[in-house]
Amino acid sequence: MDNEKMGGNQMPKKHALSLQLDLTKFEKATEEEKRQAEVMSESSTFFKDGMKRLRKNPLAMFSIVVLIVIVAMIIVVPYVVPYSYSEIITVNGKRDKTATNMSPFSYSRMEQQYIDEGGKIFPHIMGTDELGRDYFVRVIYGTRISLVVGVFAALIVLIIGVVYGSISGYFGGRVDLIMMRIVDIIYSLPDLLMIILLSVVLNEVINVKGNGFLAKLGTNMISLFIVFGLLYWVGMARLVRGQILTIKQNDYVLAAQVSGAKSSRIIRKHILPNCISVIIISAALQIPSAIFTESFLSFIGLGVKAPMPSLGSLASAARSGITTYTYKLIFPAVMIALITLAFNLLGDGLRDAFDPKLRR
Repeated sequence: MDNEKMGGNQMPKKHALSLQLDLTKFEKATEEEKRQAEVMSESSTFFKDGMKRLRKNPLAMFSIVVLIVIVAMIIVVPYVVPYSYSEIITVNGKRDKTATNMSPFSYSRMEQQYIDEGGKIFPHIMGTDELGRDYFVRVIYGTRISLVVGVFAALIVLIIGVVYGSISGYFGGRVDLIMMRIVDIIYSLPDLLMIILLSVVLNEVINVKGNGFLAKLGTNMISLFIVFGLLYWVGMARLVRGQILTIKQNDYVLAAQVSGAKSSRIIRKHILPNCISVIIISAALQIPSAIFTESFLSFIGLGVKAPMPSLGSLASAARSGITTYTYKLIFPAVMIALITLAFNLLGDGLRDAFDPKLRR
């Protein structure tokens, strides 16, 4: 085959003593073959890439479904069930004294008589409590309060702990020494004693009246939120600091510093994404931990203000009749277990999805 110009390209002829390949023995790739050889990956961000891996985790998706169902219940049920969490059951405007401690899906004598006369009454799905209040609505409101406490506490711990630990770990030296000594001092403060003292002080200083959300929670829960903001972030700060002390020695951090990047950008773009697993796990576990703390405080009488229920106060009230009305303890206990398990599984899934060290 003679060397000819094809499409404006001249095929070079191989020299007899040359070691190069003879190009005349190769065929040019067609346009279709060129298109098949082009491998273009879709542009993606750190968040999108992590969400793709999260959707492939069945346990994490199961936990998300459980949390969505729980959140939907605490939003929708109060609009569907005609009872209030503090409403004592009445029939035709009269208090039904026989509607106390009823088992699930049962009616009192007055309710049954009203039904026999042609009336309609919404069933008590989980029965009633010792005062004749619908237990299902109280469990739903208790779940709402416990979730609000858990999520709010986790946000406080996440924001304060990450910012404080990042500054301490990145700058190091005297800054780290002073900031960590402050953490040691805060660690030495007894959280339960602080909550009790703040509750007493807030009862005298803050006069929360009306029907607002804070008034229904009471000063005990306000003091709990303050204690979370003052004390509970130190664990997160220590974990973040420890991770950053290791990560900041890597070459890419040094390269970012040499290039003139600001400290805030280096921490936000290069350091925090590489310790995201510790942050996510700690934040996810903080929610059930806060729920357990609130339950313990409600058990000793430092929880939400009556008649507002929480899962902890419901479990505490159920212990007096645990041998007779066991279901009263089972319902809030199962709800606490579901929330805890869901957040634990979700935390593990988020760690596997967003940790750069676990990428293949």
